[in-house]
Amino acid sequence: MLNSLLDLISGSGWTYGFLFLFAALDAVLPIVPAETAVVTAGVLAANGKLSLELIILSAAVGAIVGDNIGYLLGRTLEPWVKRHLFSGDRQRRLDWAEQALRERGGYLIIIARFIPGGRTVTTVGAGVLHYPWPRFFAFDFLAGFLWGTYAALIGYFGGKAFEDSPLKGILLALAIAFGIAGSVEAYRYARKRRRALAQADKPPDRG
Repeated sequence: MLNSLLDLISGSGWTYGFLFLFAALDAVLPIVPAETAVVTAGVLAANGKLSLELIILSAAVGAIVGDNIGYLLGRTLEPWVKRHLFSGDRQRRLDWAEQALRERGGYLIIIARFIPGGRTVTTVGAGVLHYPWPRFFAFDFLAGFLWGTYAALIGYFGGKAFEDSPLKGILLALAIAFGIAGSVEAYRYARKRRRALAQADKPPDRG
């Protein structure tokens, strides 16, 4: 897969279009390797083959467009989405998203952009649950640019560390990116577990 990405993510001006497309598709199809593509482009920017600013802009705008398509799909196809994507056991995900959006919508929209798969559930779920679009767009705009900047800079500094060997720079940058994502997931899991234990230890309500 990495070799195929390197063929697409090159010094060509078309690269910015590919980054936009990858970031947009990734919002509704989590299997698209958008973050890997942005990191790879950042490494090439460190070698002067691409513009770091245009990488960030392409990735961020693509992510924002994709997230808003996901929101629109959720809003427009609400009955179908509930029936096919959140039926049965998966209804719990929608219940979780509804409660989380109600309690801390802005935080969730921003954090979900950095969680593979989480962004899709959150953006589509926000549409299904009729989360106010102006608020969604404002938080998502910030999330898109934070994500684009984060991924591009990881690649850029990885490329600077191995200017004579771009492939090593890509591998280092990806290792850092995956390490950060893994740390976020571990933190979320630990926090969720602490909450569950605290809830279990609470005395029953006798009122």
